[in-house]
Amino acid sequence: MKTLSRILVILVFLVLGAGVAFLATWDMPPPTAKVEKVIPNERFAR
Repeated sequence: MKTLSRILVILVFLVLGAGVAFLATWDMPPPTAKVEKVIPNERFAR
């Protein structure tokens, strides 16, 4: 049982490491939609 739990812990760390490596190297494109939001003047402190 000790060997099985050790293998599972190693697999979890490998999957987490692969996920971190994937997110670190992923060239995610920026959003292309233009966002315009009107903010009323009452929201600004004077």
